[in-house]
Amino acid sequence: MSALAGLVQDRLAQGPMPAAEAMELALYHPEHGYYRRSTGPWGFEGADYYTALDLGPLLGEALAVRFAQAWERMGRPGQFVVLEAGAGRGWLGRDLLAAAQGPFRDALHYIHRDDNPAARAAAREALAPHLAAGTARFADEDEVLEPFQGAVLSNELFDALPAQPWRWDGEGWRFEALGPEGQTWLPGGPCEATEWFTAQAEGGLEPGDGAPWCQGLPRLVESLGAPLAKGLFLTIDYGDAASRLVDKGADIRRFRGHQVDGSWWEDMGSADLTADVDFTRLAAHLEGAGFREAGHVSLSRWVRAHAPLAQWEADWQAMEPALRVKRMENLLQLTLPSMMGERFRVLEAWKNCD
Repeated sequence: MSALAGLVQDRLAQGPMPAAEAMELALYHPEHGYYRRSTGPWGFEGADYYTALDLGPLLGEALAVRFAQAWERMGRPGQFVVLEAGAGRGWLGRDLLAAAQGPFRDALHYIHRDDNPAARAAAREALAPHLAAGTARFADEDEVLEPFQGAVLSNELFDALPAQPWRWDGEGWRFEALGPEGQTWLPGGPCEATEWFTAQAEGGLEPGDGAPWCQGLPRLVESLGAPLAKGLFLTIDYGDAASRLVDKGADIRRFRGHQVDGSWWEDMGSADLTADVDFTRLAAHLEGAGFREAGHVSLSRWVRAHAPLAQWEADWQAMEPALRVKRMENLLQLTLPSMMGERFRVLEAWKNCD
């Protein structure tokens, strides 16, 4: 029995464990959590999942253009700070810094925030020239940042927050839990989560409706948004509007070897656990934190709206054929519905940028 499995058994001796508690233990236990391992889970061969960053630099290049537009809207401040939360290996920051051009490049400063040991180690290598030049730095998760102008950025951050699935069984609400015999659904009384799901259900509730509820969402939104005095909040993640999530009965998923593999409660700590992001609720909390114009679109639509596609096509003509093919594949992976284009969404919200 693994150390984490032993902790789970000790906890279950006290009674059923809500799914959110189990997910937090599996991912974030200080010693045995999945995100506290010395080796990272990202990439292709031998890894559990890949991100848009493993496919090429185009997401970072598109963000460089979008942030330059934000910088212009803000009146070209002398410093434009990008705080990336859950920044992983630092590859997005690396690609963003490399793609910035002109006066905006001189104003751009990047802050990497991720306490995952493997992430920090990889980011030191990826960001090495920018760390040396003083255009990038690390920030601890608990560091209190001075107010800044710029952007708060995240890529696949909110899907990793501990989430509690709820289901309507036709007569009442039940919440998912882990018991001695495995997964179970226990009756739960009215609460903030059930009130939200009931209000979001278009056409009324049907048996099987429900979605994961992330209790820590408001706190994270507040902590990320507080130091941003003026600028853009931009997050990339997979999920949907609340009504769609409730309708499909979204649940926690376990990723191993690039596949949804098995049940989330099996062999906890050995695979990634994720839950769809409720973009309706995320936008509402951003608006409550002083942001405006909060809205989300598919990644495909966002890339086509903001990436310099014509310039990319012209630049690619001078590349070696193999590299040109890789760039085209990178673009298709970001925009095709069967790839990341429709599975991921981009949410933007603005603060003090009227």
